[in-house]
Amino acid sequence: MMEHRGEETDFDRMVTELQRQIIEQERALYSAKVIEEAHNPTNLGRMARPDGYGIVHGWCGDTMEVYLRLNGARIEEATFMTDGCGPSVACGNMLTRLVRGMSLEEAGEIKPEDLIAALDGLPEESLHCAELAVNTLRYVLERYLGGQPRGGRDAASPTGRGDGSTGEAGEVVEMSGAT
Repeated sequence: MMEHRGEETDFDRMVTELQRQIIEQERALYSAKVIEEAHNPTNLGRMARPDGYGIVHGWCGDTMEVYLRLNGARIEEATFMTDGCGPSVACGNMLTRLVRGMSLEEAGEIKPEDLIAALDGLPEESLHCAELAVNTLRYVLERYLGGQPRGGRDAASPTGRGDGSTGEAGEVVEMSGAT
């Protein structure tokens, strides 16, 4: 039997109920800030020709990339990419929001606990997401301040080719356990 357009089908009702249940479960586990950052990330995306870039694979299997554009010793713009869960997206987004406008030194002082506080908390099983985001930022800053990338912006691109394309050769850090 064909359903008429505009009529709610059993499938539509099932999807609506499933969405309601998922939202209810999220609200039981996560703060409103975590949900907002995860569902509406403002800094998600790769940056062409960043001044600083790093990618870290966490022990949990998630990957975090952080891109920085600088104005002198201040972070002018920050973006991130992750293949992780909602809390990873929330941590990456909040971290990039926090560091914008900070000096490199100030950004280097951010701890996972600062990020967790900015998100109004995370459940214990998601604390590693904050560690992954902060560790990735630290890796970017260490590379930048430690003499890498060499040769200015071109070497700061993920591939070192200066074309803003992504690549991981020699730039991936594996995190072997909770830090």
